[in-house]
Amino acid sequence: MAVPSKNIPAPDRVALKRALLSVSDKTGLLPFAQALHDAGVALLSTGGTAKALAEAGLPVTDVSAVTSFPEIMDGRVKTLHPGVHGALLAIRDDPQHQEAMAAHGITPIDLLVVNLYPFESVRASGADYASIVENIDIGGPAMLRAAAKNHAYVSVVVDPTDYASVLDEMKAQEGHVSLLFRQRLAAKAYARTAAYDAGIAAWFAQAVSGTSATYRSLSGTLASEMRYGENPHQMAGFYRTGDPRPGVATARQLQGKTLSYNNINDTDAAFELVAEFDSAAFAAVAIIKHANPCGVATGETLRDAYAKALACDPVSAFGGIVALNRTLDVAAAEEIVKVFTEVIIAPDATEEAQAVVAAKKNLRLLVTGGLPDPREPGLAFKTVAGGFLAQSRDNGVVDDLDLKVVTQRAPSEGELADMRFAFRVAKHVKSNAIVYVKDGATVGIGAGQMSRVDSSRIAATKAQDAADAAGLPVSATKGSVVASDAFFPFADGLLAAVEAGATAVIQPGGSMRDDEVIAAADAHGLAMVFTGMRHFRH
Repeated sequence: MAVPSKNIPAPDRVALKRALLSVSDKTGLLPFAQALHDAGVALLSTGGTAKALAEAGLPVTDVSAVTSFPEIMDGRVKTLHPGVHGALLAIRDDPQHQEAMAAHGITPIDLLVVNLYPFESVRASGADYASIVENIDIGGPAMLRAAAKNHAYVSVVVDPTDYASVLDEMKAQEGHVSLLFRQRLAAKAYARTAAYDAGIAAWFAQAVSGTSATYRSLSGTLASEMRYGENPHQMAGFYRTGDPRPGVATARQLQGKTLSYNNINDTDAAFELVAEFDSAAFAAVAIIKHANPCGVATGETLRDAYAKALACDPVSAFGGIVALNRTLDVAAAEEIVKVFTEVIIAPDATEEAQAVVAAKKNLRLLVTGGLPDPREPGLAFKTVAGGFLAQSRDNGVVDDLDLKVVTQRAPSEGELADMRFAFRVAKHVKSNAIVYVKDGATVGIGAGQMSRVDSSRIAATKAQDAADAAGLPVSATKGSVVASDAFFPFADGLLAAVEAGATAVIQPGGSMRDDEVIAAADAHGLAMVFTGMRHFRH
């Protein structure tokens, strides 16, 4: 049964006379508290916050004086008391609430300033289970929710960046705070506690159970508000979840324009792809356009890898994203800036390389400090009408798979190396995906087609176009290997690869017509291996 409302109208303006400050992040605390004191606001506080205020010479009353009970259990219990929550929740214009406050000696709190124990940062630091649990705040969220519920009378501040706006509001309102301002603060407080609890729930789901959680929440902190989303008529914002995985969300932007929605989406796709290649073994470069690779290659140097990746589809590379698995050096930078590029992302960049990129002032340069682990578990989400889908990250790696040769001819060592390369790339191409590779570089990519045979043909056509533009006598798909992200349902897709000149095929297998596909491969002298794992990416 719903709790009935007493329909007592909220006052338009409320004077701030008494404030409770209890913060983990003490950024900006002292000047804010000083300004409140100067405005005649009485200060209450707890633990370390009270100590900091007292040491700064500010008059402050410890909450234990209000509750007549000391902090106990290492500070786990200090504000969970009617003397605090009654002061936050009382409806000041309700006679019954007035009577209860008078009977129990409760003085109203008009301003609550709380930020929570640093659960997110402790979790991200890789701390042990017990330390993470200890940094789950209990009293803070309880007070925030109480104050936000009673925003008719109470102002609640959860973010140090709002201190200045509170002081500006008090100045404009002559020591008061308007209802609209209190409503906005309350909305932010509830969003913060929701995000905080969602982060805790997500951590528990990952730490304790690998099954689908009964309840699943998404949370994040606004990192940047964008001019628009995928298209100008769509609003957008970029939110960070606190996941420490190296990538666009954790990167430092050294230069260039603000990242757009599409920039972030494509840069994430590029960096996740290039991380598939061991940086200790070889340099790797991925060029991405609209979240699909248009060229991927390895080489002795980043410059060599970039040249090979660019050769796959130089037309599509215009205005693309370039991701590298090693520190950007000056030689690679000099080549990359010759083509209009939106973003470069790498683990790091030398000062000389940064100077080269600086000549292109709009070009964004991001450094991450490391590469994401393709084997790392995690979750991926996709929204649908009325809900969302959640699944574990595709952390399958071809090097961990037991490849099964299913044709009469086994692949050569060179073919096998290129097949593994091709399957790594196919994992990051929109389905249906077909990837041709030769000598450690993609030479043709077909992505996102409704028919796998169409993907095969498109990849071959683009390879021929690149060969024509480069003045080569034949397409680079001649003598290449080909990867498919899922099985060939019919032999026609494989025959299209034969027509393009491929000599070896890597695919998951598992079709009802596998025997037909294997027979077609044998008839044309192809080597084919099954991986037993598919990589759909819709």
